[in-house]
Amino acid sequence: MNWRSPKLLEAAKDCPRCFGCGRHNDGTIVMAHSNQLRDGKGRSIKAHDYRVAALCWDCHKQVDEGRDLREQREALWERAHRATLGWLIESGKLIVK
Repeated sequence: MNWRSPKLLEAAKDCPRCFGCGRHNDGTIVMAHSNQLRDGKGRSIKAHDYRVAALCWDCHKQVDEGRDLREQREALWERAHRATLGWLIESGKLIVK
């Protein structure tokens, strides 16, 4: 069973920018789940909620459906994931006890 946290996913609304392209948060930023099996992704199953990246609609679509090479899509998501985790912790949205 995959780990779920609606509160973590909702934090995207407060994210200042897309961590894929840097676009200011225009209301289209969401927490985009990883598409990798290693992150809990399965057939009709999203990855764990802690394996997300704050992406705008355009970047999310590129990661999910982009025609670019698979490695490029994975690299974009991985960079955005690391930036998202940093922002979540530095902003106090994610507190480790």
